[in-house]
Parts: sequence; structure tokens; C-alpha cells
Amino acid sequence: MAKQPMLKFVTVDRDMPEKRAADERNKDFHEIYAEYATVKAAEQASRCSQCGVPYCQSHCPLHNNIPDWLRMTAEGRLKEAYELSQATNTFPEICGRICPQDRLCEGNCVIEQSGHGTVTIGSVEKYITDTAWEKGWVTAAAPVQERPESVGIIGAGPGGLAAADVLRRAGVQVVVYDRYDRAGGLLTYGIPGFKLEKDVVMRRIEQLEQGGVEFVMNCNVGEDISFDDLRGKHDAVIIATGVYKSRELQGPGSGASGIVRAIDYLTASNRMSFGDAVSEFDSGALNAEGKRVVVIGGGDTAMDCVRTAVRQGATSVKCLYRRDRENMPGSQREVNNAEEEGVIFQWLSAPKGFVGDPVSGVMVQQMRLGQPDASGRQSPEEIEGAVAEEPADLVIKALGFEPEDLPALWGQDDLEVTGWGTIRAEFTTGRTAMDGVFAVGDIVRGASLVVWAIRDGRDTADAVLEYLHTQSAVAAE
Repeated sequence: MAKQPMLKFVTVDRDMPEKRAADERNKDFHEIYAEYATVKAAEQASRCSQCGVPYCQSHCPLHNNIPDWLRMTAEGRLKEAYELSQATNTFPEICGRICPQDRLCEGNCVIEQSGHGTVTIGSVEKYITDTAWEKGWVTAAAPVQERPESVGIIGAGPGGLAAADVLRRAGVQVVVYDRYDRAGGLLTYGIPGFKLEKDVVMRRIEQLEQGGVEFVMNCNVGEDISFDDLRGKHDAVIIATGVYKSRELQGPGSGASGIVRAIDYLTASNRMSFGDAVSEFDSGALNAEGKRVVVIGGGDTAMDCVRTAVRQGATSVKCLYRRDRENMPGSQREVNNAEEEGVIFQWLSAPKGFVGDPVSGVMVQQMRLGQPDASGRQSPEEIEGAVAEEPADLVIKALGFEPEDLPALWGQDDLEVTGWGTIRAEFTTGRTAMDGVFAVGDIVRGASLVVWAIRDGRDTADAVLEYLHTQSAVAAE
């Protein structure tokens, strides 16, 4: 009888890939985790209990068939594991690196609940696809038959790229328009290299180009080309712009120089990694070197900022968050990494105002948690009189993102939006009230995870294919 390759969680402990020491990794922007060796990947995959009801799969936005590709990895069937992984996820090697697995698949692993430590799903997922790239198993789209219809996609972030991939593989002509000079959106300019090295993103862009996706870069819709022109040029349009408008700080002195937006700060740092000339970095405006840095916020963007500041040579890095550690929205894994690298977290703290122009300090208001709000989380309340000054030479606002006013920017009063300013679109299909216009990702959901954008892009691409089929049938009558 064949030896059982799975259910080894009782005898094999959880073991993450080796993580570089903090005093080594905090000096560069390379990824901090090493790659699994083949034997180690198989060993860790073999810990899966092969649940009858796999909560890891049901809590993954893409519903990846995790138990099956873990089993295939344990059995050495890596090509099959990759093909199964790729069947539901356009960018598995990216999700393996940046998904907050502790809140999704791994956080719902049954053996974690029983005290044995979760299966290292994200690291195995990364290993499978990195191996597939090395072996040449990752191939560009090669449609069996070309179709005459074309689809224009506004935004080259994860949602737009996922839609482009699905549509192109079906033979549709796809053109992606983006305001930046490189595709990838947040993957390229928002997420630092120590979480996602840029060659990982660029090779996916190259793969899409090789498969026939056309990219029109440095193109601002509403300025360089009108939305009406796009609709006239294409049989369908997908809006995948993401949300880039930063939430602003309030309080005295909030307009002082030295107080910057997280997106500007991270973009400048990522451009430097490409070797671009960045005047704001050279001038010191978006460079933390030699400065006392205070980051305001508790999400993953804030974690990206504090860890970037450490690598740029800040003299101190502190993070203010108005709730406690247990109630922060960011990944606990990222908080642990940041603390190892020397970041100081000041929980239950919020900015009350700012000193100096250029900024020289933040007035920090101490908070406490009161009654739960509408979402069920305890609302932070000020502790009267508990205010102290925190010295700062650079303050980074990482308070989240809001949608731009697209109807006004594009002159489209018929483009319906919600009370939050996001585009009103049909759940699962992305269909808007405008004929042939769809929307995906953060511009529909609000600021969310990359994995949800990929899910939306794939789902909406399927809906667009159905729409194109219906349009063709009507035209043939």
C-alpha cells in the first residue's frame, strides 16, 4: 500500500522559509523571505489535513483549490500543482507574497484551530509558481481563435490586468490604458520591494504583452483621451482605476511642509528602485534619511511606509494608531516584521495637531476604546488632557484611500456612484448602468486587497465575454 503523503501535521512542525535577520534586511529592499527548497516545500505541504470542508479554500476570495495543490506539491507533482493554482488565480506568485494569509486562508486552517500551527499556504503557493517560471511552464496567452471584438480597460492594476488576461486568452483584442509610465498600478508603485520585488511584476506585464495585450501608458482618461472616445473605440470598457485619493489629516498645522501622502512617499521610493530620477527624493522631501519619522495609520500601507523609512536610514520611526494592536486593520505578520526592524508603535494614539513649518513635531492625543461602532469595532475616544508632543521631521499620512470623482473628471453624469463615491456596479459581474461599461476592484469596493481585485477582474471578464456574445447574437439577427 502506498505511503500516506499527507496529514503529517502531528509529526511535522510548521516551518516558514528562512527570514533574513532584521539588522541585515533593513538595509535593502530585497524580499525578506528565502525560497523553500523542494524537500521543504513538500514537507510543509504534507502537513495539510485534507479537510472534507476546506475552510482555507472557502475563505480565499479566489476560492483557490488549496488542498489539492498542497497534495500535488507533497507528491512532487509540481507542474500539476501550478496548473491547478493558475486555473483560479491570475497571479499566484504575487498573492503568495503579499496576501494577508493570516486573515484569509491560513487564518482559517483547521489544524491551526487545533493548536498544531497552520499550513504555510502562502509560501508554498509562491514556491509553486516561482518554480513554474524557472521551468518554463508559465506561458503567454495563445488563443485558439482571434475574435474581432475589442475591450478597453482603464487602469493597469491587478483588477485590470486580471481581466485583460482572461479576455485575451478568449481571443478578445485588449487595450489597457494607464496614467503611469509602467503597468502594475499598486503592485509596481505602491508595494515596496521587500514584500514584492519588481521583476516579479514586470515579468507578468511582459507575459501579457507577449500574449497580445496592448498597453497605452502615460494616458490620462479625460485629458489625453475622452471616455466617450474610448466607448466609441471599443465594444466594451472596464473601469479599473483603483482608489488613489488620500484621506486628509485635520487639525492645526496639517498643511505644513514635511507632511506627505503615503502614496507619494512609496511611489518615490519604488521609482528609485527602478533607477528613475526622482527630484523629490533627491531634495529630501520624500526621503527619510537622517529624519525622525512619524507614520499615521494602522493598515498595510502604514506598515509599508514605516519599513521603507527604516531602510532609507531614518534616525527613528514611530507609528501612531488610534486603536490598539488587536483592532488594527493591517497584517499582524507585517507588524511583527516592522517591530523586528526597529519600528516603535504607539497604540491608542492620534494626531491632534502639528508643530512648525516645516513640521518639527506632532501633538499626540492619547485615546481609549469606547463602545462598539456600527461595524462592531470599539470606537476610539479622546482622553481629556492627555496630549504630548512627539518630535518629527517627516510625517507620512497613511489613513487610507478614497475614490476620485470620476463622473466629474470624465464628464460622465450618467456614470452612477454610491454615497462613498465608488462606482455603482452589479455584484459579481461589474456591470454598470451604462451599456457596455463595467467596473472592477477598489473603484467598486473601496480600498481593499489585491486578491479581491484579481477576483473581480476575472469575474467581470467572464461577464464581458457573455455581453459580447449577446451583442454578436443581436447583430446577427
